[in-house]
Amino acid sequence: MKIVPVSKATLGRLPGYLKLLRKISPDKVPYISATTISKELNLGEVQVRKDLATVSGEGKPRLGYATEELIKKLEDCLGYNELTGAVLVGAGKLGGALLQYEGFERFGVEIIAAFDKNEHTINIDSKIEVLPMSRFESFCKERNIRIGIITVVEESAQDVCNQMVRSGITAIWNFAPCKLQVPDGVLLQNENLALSLAHLSNQLSRSDKE
Repeated sequence: MKIVPVSKATLGRLPGYLKLLRKISPDKVPYISATTISKELNLGEVQVRKDLATVSGEGKPRLGYATEELIKKLEDCLGYNELTGAVLVGAGKLGGALLQYEGFERFGVEIIAAFDKNEHTINIDSKIEVLPMSRFESFCKERNIRIGIITVVEESAQDVCNQMVRSGITAIWNFAPCKLQVPDGVLLQNENLALSLAHLSNQLSRSDKE
Protein backbone atom coordinates (compact mmCIF):
# COMPACT_ATOMS: atom_id res chain seq x y z
CA MET A 1 0.00 0.00 0.00
CA LYS A 2 1.40 3.36 -1.00
CA ILE A 3 0.75 6.25 1.42
CA VAL A 4 1.18 9.71 -0.09
CA PRO A 5 2.31 12.81 1.85
CA VAL A 6 -0.40 14.69 3.73
CA SER A 7 -1.06 18.23 2.49
CA LYS A 8 -2.05 21.07 4.82
CA ALA A 9 -5.56 21.14 3.31
CA THR A 10 -6.03 17.41 3.80
CA LEU A 11 -4.70 17.59 7.34
CA GLY A 12 -7.32 20.22 8.10
CA ARG A 13 -10.12 17.83 7.04
CA LEU A 14 -8.90 14.70 8.84
CA PRO A 15 -10.31 15.68 12.29
CA GLY A 16 -13.75 15.96 10.68
CA TYR A 17 -13.51 12.42 9.35
CA LEU A 18 -12.39 11.14 12.72
CA LYS A 19 -15.20 12.94 14.55
CA LEU A 20 -17.76 11.37 12.21
CA LEU A 21 -16.35 7.86 12.50
CA ARG A 22 -16.20 8.04 16.29
CA LYS A 23 -19.99 8.50 16.31
CA ILE A 24 -20.36 5.20 14.48
CA SER A 25 -20.17 1.82 16.22
CA PRO A 26 -17.74 -0.44 14.30
CA ASP A 27 -19.83 -3.42 15.46
CA LYS A 28 -22.93 -2.07 13.74
CA VAL A 29 -21.10 -0.47 10.80
CA PRO A 30 -17.94 -2.52 10.18
CA TYR A 31 -17.33 -0.83 6.82
CA ILE A 32 -18.07 2.68 5.59
CA SER A 33 -17.88 4.02 2.06
CA ALA A 34 -16.41 7.26 0.77
CA THR A 35 -19.88 8.04 -0.60
CA THR A 36 -21.42 7.87 2.88
CA ILE A 37 -18.66 10.00 4.40
CA SER A 38 -18.90 12.61 1.65
CA LYS A 39 -22.68 12.94 2.12
CA GLU A 40 -22.41 13.24 5.90
CA LEU A 41 -19.73 15.94 5.70
CA ASN A 42 -20.98 17.66 2.54
CA LEU A 43 -17.70 17.03 0.71
CA GLY A 44 -16.95 15.74 -2.76
CA GLU A 45 -16.56 11.97 -2.96
CA VAL A 46 -13.35 12.25 -4.99
CA GLN A 47 -11.91 14.59 -2.35
CA VAL A 48 -12.76 12.14 0.43
CA ARG A 49 -11.11 9.27 -1.42
CA LYS A 50 -7.95 11.32 -1.97
CA ASP A 51 -7.82 12.42 1.67
CA LEU A 52 -8.28 8.93 3.06
CA ALA A 53 -5.70 7.53 0.64
CA THR A 54 -3.06 9.54 2.50
CA VAL A 55 -3.64 7.58 5.71
CA SER A 56 -5.32 4.33 4.72
CA GLY A 57 -4.88 3.63 1.05
CA GLU A 58 -7.91 2.60 -0.99
CA GLY A 59 -11.03 1.03 0.49
CA LYS A 60 -12.17 -2.46 -0.39
CA PRO A 61 -14.35 -2.79 -3.52
CA ARG A 62 -18.10 -2.74 -2.68
CA LEU A 63 -17.31 -2.52 1.03
CA GLY A 64 -15.37 0.66 1.58
CA TYR A 65 -13.09 1.25 4.56
CA ALA A 66 -12.95 -0.90 7.68
CA THR A 67 -14.37 1.53 10.24
CA GLU A 68 -12.31 0.47 13.26
CA GLU A 69 -9.08 0.34 11.25
CA LEU A 70 -9.72 3.74 9.67
CA ILE A 71 -10.33 5.32 13.08
CA LYS A 72 -6.99 3.99 14.34
CA LYS A 73 -5.10 5.20 11.26
CA LEU A 74 -6.63 8.67 11.52
CA GLU A 75 -5.73 8.84 15.22
CA ASP A 76 -2.16 7.77 14.44
CA CYS A 77 -1.82 10.32 11.64
CA LEU A 78 -3.13 13.15 13.84
CA GLY A 79 -0.97 12.10 16.79
CA TYR A 80 -3.87 11.42 19.15
CA ASN A 81 -2.08 8.54 20.82
CA GLU A 82 1.15 10.40 21.52
CA LEU A 83 1.18 14.19 21.86
CA THR A 84 4.31 16.05 20.77
CA GLY A 85 5.42 18.70 23.25
CA ALA A 86 6.05 22.25 22.00
CA VAL A 87 7.26 25.47 23.60
CA LEU A 88 6.36 29.08 22.82
CA VAL A 89 8.61 32.13 23.15
CA GLY A 90 6.96 35.54 23.52
CA ALA A 91 4.04 35.67 25.97
CA GLY A 92 2.52 38.91 24.66
CA LYS A 93 -0.97 39.28 23.24
CA LEU A 94 -0.47 36.92 20.29
CA GLY A 95 1.50 34.40 22.32
CA GLY A 96 -1.09 34.53 25.08
CA ALA A 97 -3.88 33.89 22.59
CA LEU A 98 -2.09 30.82 21.23
CA LEU A 99 -1.56 29.51 24.75
CA GLN A 100 -5.29 29.77 25.41
CA TYR A 101 -6.19 27.92 22.21
CA GLU A 102 -7.16 24.30 22.85
CA GLY A 103 -7.26 23.03 19.28
CA PHE A 104 -3.60 22.05 18.87
CA GLU A 105 -4.11 18.71 20.59
CA ARG A 106 -6.47 17.73 17.76
CA PHE A 107 -3.33 17.58 15.61
CA GLY A 108 -1.10 15.82 18.11
CA VAL A 109 0.69 18.89 19.52
CA GLU A 110 0.63 20.21 23.08
CA ILE A 111 2.21 23.50 24.18
CA ILE A 112 3.69 22.52 27.53
CA ALA A 113 5.46 25.76 28.45
CA ALA A 114 6.04 29.34 27.35
CA PHE A 115 9.05 31.62 27.79
CA ASP A 116 9.49 35.36 27.96
CA LYS A 117 12.23 37.91 28.61
CA ASN A 118 10.52 38.65 31.93
CA GLU A 119 12.72 37.01 34.55
CA HIS A 120 9.80 36.09 36.80
CA THR A 121 7.65 33.00 36.35
CA ILE A 122 4.02 33.88 35.70
CA ASN A 123 0.85 31.92 34.98
CA ILE A 124 -1.31 32.38 31.87
CA ASP A 125 -3.78 29.81 33.15
CA SER A 126 -3.77 26.78 35.40
CA LYS A 127 -2.06 24.59 32.81
CA ILE A 128 0.84 26.57 31.33
CA GLU A 129 3.59 28.51 33.07
CA VAL A 130 5.53 31.35 31.45
CA LEU A 131 9.16 30.82 32.38
CA PRO A 132 12.17 33.14 32.05
CA MET A 133 14.41 32.68 29.01
CA SER A 134 17.30 31.81 31.29
CA ARG A 135 15.66 28.40 31.73
CA PHE A 136 14.86 27.83 28.05
CA GLU A 137 17.81 25.73 26.90
CA SER A 138 17.88 23.39 29.88
CA PHE A 139 14.09 22.94 29.77
CA CYS A 140 14.10 21.99 26.08
CA LYS A 141 17.01 19.58 26.39
CA GLU A 142 15.66 17.88 29.51
CA ARG A 143 12.27 17.27 27.85
CA ASN A 144 13.59 16.63 24.34
CA ILE A 145 11.44 19.41 22.85
CA ARG A 146 11.37 19.37 19.04
CA ILE A 147 8.81 22.09 18.20
CA GLY A 148 9.21 25.80 18.94
CA ILE A 149 6.78 28.68 18.34
CA ILE A 150 8.07 32.24 17.94
CA THR A 151 5.76 35.16 18.78
CA VAL A 152 8.32 37.85 19.59
CA VAL A 153 8.99 41.15 17.80
CA GLU A 154 10.91 41.13 14.53
CA GLU A 155 14.14 42.43 16.09
CA SER A 156 14.36 39.49 18.49
CA ALA A 157 13.12 36.69 16.25
CA GLN A 158 16.45 35.52 14.79
CA ASP A 159 18.11 35.41 18.21
CA VAL A 160 15.22 33.34 19.55
CA CYS A 161 15.40 31.09 16.49
CA ASN A 162 19.13 30.54 17.03
CA GLN A 163 18.53 29.69 20.67
CA MET A 164 15.86 27.17 19.68
CA VAL A 165 18.25 25.47 17.28
CA ARG A 166 20.97 25.32 19.96
CA SER A 167 18.43 23.75 22.31
CA GLY A 168 17.72 20.87 19.93
CA ILE A 169 14.48 22.14 18.37
CA THR A 170 14.11 20.95 14.78
CA ALA A 171 10.72 22.44 13.78
CA ILE A 172 9.91 26.15 14.17
CA TRP A 173 6.60 27.95 13.69
CA ASN A 174 7.40 31.64 13.23
CA PHE A 175 4.86 34.45 13.66
CA ALA A 176 7.40 37.29 13.55
CA PRO A 177 7.13 39.34 10.31
CA CYS A 178 10.59 38.48 9.02
CA LYS A 179 12.54 35.77 7.25
CA LEU A 180 14.59 33.58 9.55
CA GLN A 181 17.76 31.71 8.74
CA VAL A 182 17.86 28.09 9.89
CA PRO A 183 20.43 25.34 9.26
CA ASP A 184 19.75 22.32 7.08
CA GLY A 185 17.58 19.79 8.84
CA VAL A 186 15.46 22.38 10.69
CA LEU A 187 11.89 22.81 9.47
CA LEU A 188 10.57 26.38 9.33
CA GLN A 189 6.96 27.47 8.87
CA ASN A 190 6.35 31.22 8.57
CA GLU A 191 2.97 32.80 9.34
CA ASN A 192 2.61 36.41 8.18
CA LEU A 193 -0.74 37.50 9.61
CA ALA A 194 -0.67 40.94 7.98
CA LEU A 195 0.04 39.43 4.56
CA SER A 196 -2.77 36.89 4.97
CA LEU A 197 -5.21 39.67 5.88
CA ALA A 198 -4.05 41.79 2.93
CA HIS A 199 -4.56 38.82 0.60
CA LEU A 200 -8.08 38.31 1.96
CA SER A 201 -8.88 42.00 1.51
CA ASN A 202 -7.53 41.91 -2.05
CA GLN A 203 -9.66 38.87 -2.89
CA LEU A 204 -12.73 40.58 -1.42
CA SER A 205 -12.09 43.71 -3.47
CA ARG A 206 -11.80 41.69 -6.68
CA SER A 207 -14.99 39.80 -5.85
CA ASP A 208 -16.89 43.08 -5.34
CA LYS A 209 -15.78 44.34 -8.75
CA GLU A 210 -16.89 41.25 -10.62
